[in-house]
Amino acid sequence: MRDLPPAFAAHLADGVTTLCRCWSLRRRDGTSLGFTDHDRDLTFAGLVHAARTGLDAAEASAEAGFAVSGGDVAGALSSLGLTEADIAGGLYDGASVETWLVDWTNPETRLLLDIGTIGEIRREDGAFVAELRGVAACLDAEIGRTYRATCGADLGDARCRVDVSAWQATGRVLDLPQPATLRVSLGKSVADGLFSGGRLVWTGGANAGLAADLRLQAGDTVELWETPARRVAQGDTFTLTAGCDKRLATCRDRFANAVNFQGFPHMPGNDAVLRAVPGSEPVLDGGSYFR
Repeated sequence: MRDLPPAFAAHLADGVTTLCRCWSLRRRDGTSLGFTDHDRDLTFAGLVHAARTGLDAAEASAEAGFAVSGGDVAGALSSLGLTEADIAGGLYDGASVETWLVDWTNPETRLLLDIGTIGEIRREDGAFVAELRGVAACLDAEIGRTYRATCGADLGDARCRVDVSAWQATGRVLDLPQPATLRVSLGKSVADGLFSGGRLVWTGGANAGLAADLRLQAGDTVELWETPARRVAQGDTFTLTAGCDKRLATCRDRFANAVNFQGFPHMPGNDAVLRAVPGSEPVLDGGSYFR
């Protein structure tokens, strides 16, 4: 059972309440934003919670045990609140959100309802619905190593140890044949497919600072998995990082880094379970494959 702050409990006991919801949002880049479904701005904890953002609580849920609880917050995209370009650019991915129930006549009288993070954001016709995930969502995160054939490290991280600076190329945009297809000029000659599955980081233009995943790279053509959040113009600059499909053959032949491979390439798959031991009857008898 939740203990209510004395001032908040006294306000509820009055019978007539003046309550609204507020959301305190903190992005991973350190930017803090406040929103409220009240009709005027409210300030508490040093943060202005802006009204007129079109934000409203759409749905909330609570689960017993370790099930992930959370809710939705819906609103309109506007210059006073969240913008389409910022959402598409991933600026709000994983942002922390505090949900408050606030007495709008005295914002210091408030109750913290939940702490969570922003999950999926759905956008359509100038509006959005953001999923708020409760703290139990952290239990779904992969921690530690997993037993699988492919590598569990990311190219260039502390376990991989590849120097990614040797596997990067700078370039600029020459043309945009399709929304997610770029014709580019690279600063050095590279083999076709080297950057397929890799990463593009914009260093100039409207998308500067944002990153995108590459679908493929062939010659002077680069295809992205998603259309860039903001308009791409001729001359916009970027840096490409090579792709890695996390197979042992790629780690060995492309990066000469098999000694740091973080997978189990010789683990048996489903075919090993179903096939018979060589030289035996077509049944599995528990014998060795190698004798």
